[in-house]
Amino acid sequence: MALEQLVTADQLEQLHRPDLELVRGVLVPVMTPAGGEHGALAALLAMELGAFVRARGLGRVYVEVGYKIFSNPDTVRGPDLSFVSTGREAAASYRRGFIHGAPDLAIEIVSQDRTLEQLTAKAREYLQAGTLLVWVVDPPSRAVRVHQPGRRVVTLSEDGTLDGGVVLPGLTLPLTQLFADMAPED
Repeated sequence: MALEQLVTADQLEQLHRPDLELVRGVLVPVMTPAGGEHGALAALLAMELGAFVRARGLGRVYVEVGYKIFSNPDTVRGPDLSFVSTGREAAASYRRGFIHGAPDLAIEIVSQDRTLEQLTAKAREYLQAGTLLVWVVDPPSRAVRVHQPGRRVVTLSEDGTLDGGVVLPGLTLPLTQLFADMAPED
């Protein structure tokens, strides 16, 4: 019986394969190119977060960046969007490749090939790695699940409002605004 060789974050970077993540040393395929709904939601969130963060000099917003969140064996995860505060960014080894350390905020969007269950498992990994806030956006149910360390998951329906909590105090985003351009489910 052959043993599977574990891959490191450095080896994954050398592969130049944006369609892969690394979980405990094992390469895991990620989604095929996103559909229009996913892309529109990600763009709106990036614009809203980016404007809020930049106006206040709070840090940096990233789109589909790899984070090395665990070592030996390595785990590299790439949220759809993320935020790293100025203080944590200085501490994270900022470099050309993957960011070492967890983001302050990770945002994942449910899509055809990434289920709510899969993204909930990813949310738990982010929290274990030190992420302070995770939003899992679920377009089919027009809801967002908010994950925070040591707290129960809160599900906000379309009439709810996302807030930045301790990570981005003062940030609010009504979900009616987020889901406004989505076609109703058939």
